[in-house]
Amino acid sequence: MNFREVNFVASFPKESACPKEDKPEFAFIGRSNVGKSSLINMLTGKKALAKVSVTPGKTQLINYFDIDGEWHLVDLPGYGYAKVSKDKKQVFSKMINDYLLKRKQLFIAFVLIDSRHELQKIDKTFIDWCGENEIPFAIIFTKADKLGKTQLDASINKILKELKKVWEILPPYFITSSETKLGRENVLNYIAELLETIH
Repeated sequence: MNFREVNFVASFPKESACPKEDKPEFAFIGRSNVGKSSLINMLTGKKALAKVSVTPGKTQLINYFDIDGEWHLVDLPGYGYAKVSKDKKQVFSKMINDYLLKRKQLFIAFVLIDSRHELQKIDKTFIDWCGENEIPFAIIFTKADKLGKTQLDASINKILKELKKVWEILPPYFITSSETKLGRENVLNYIAELLETIH
């Protein structure tokens, strides 16, 4: 899948303010510092589309990008939050929950997990919450280039094993690297397949 046109639409403070049009939406979410902006830039082939920051938690609104006039890529705030106040955390939490629970245009949420670490409690809680609320999602493992193949396989298998304690059938998952573009075609082909189901 190659894109002709990728444009930033706007940022929105809450679900009810998001675009009213019926374009399918593919949302990306993960813990702060999971590499979300870099992944979005890698997938779209636009180096500075999503703002990459050395300070985690810079995404504080729901950011919309129009892809070829056909669908929206939605960049959601992180759920691990960087150094923000308790009140701000509650605002972010409501923003994310409202979007995921109420958004009729949402086709699937991609939940990003850092492949280098054990499954974090906050990731597991969020994934289980998606399951309980019947939110369609897939997992994207990020930063695969930071580990050797043996280490990477072991790390991902450990995370999947942990998920299998709760999940009878695992959600689809992809292994990616924003540096090497590993997994780009797999993720984009998956999006293309999902889009075909509505035509």
